[in-house]
Amino acid sequence: MEKKIRILIAKAGLDGHDRGAKVVAAALRDAGYEVIYSGLRKTPESIVESALQEDVDAIGISLLSGAHMTIFPKIIKSLKSKGMEDILLFGGGIIPHNDIKELKNIGVDELFTPGTNTEDIIDYLRRWGIKRGK
Repeated sequence: MEKKIRILIAKAGLDGHDRGAKVVAAALRDAGYEVIYSGLRKTPESIVESALQEDVDAIGISLLSGAHMTIFPKIIKSLKSKGMEDILLFGGGIIPHNDIKELKNIGVDELFTPGTNTEDIIDYLRRWGIKRGK
């Protein structure tokens, strides 16, 4: 039996707006992915620890607080320190175009901005899974 891709969806930092994260999580579940939603106000370290405990293939971070240039690098550092660089890191939220370029350069695979169709996120994950043989 084929292993389903497991995805952790997380809200990092003090951002308390989780509607978008819940919409994405539901769309991914409906598309056949195993999805774990971590809830609000998680630290980068607790997100990575959850990813380790849940044995996920990917982490999706939702950020609307403007802390993306702090949160994502901390998640990347924590993933590297635990030898988990093979986990896909993607995200979404209100992120300026120049910051998107920089975040991709440091290891965030993809970033989705407000108004992105959930089918685009599903297609992105499907393509990623095919490349990885999942």
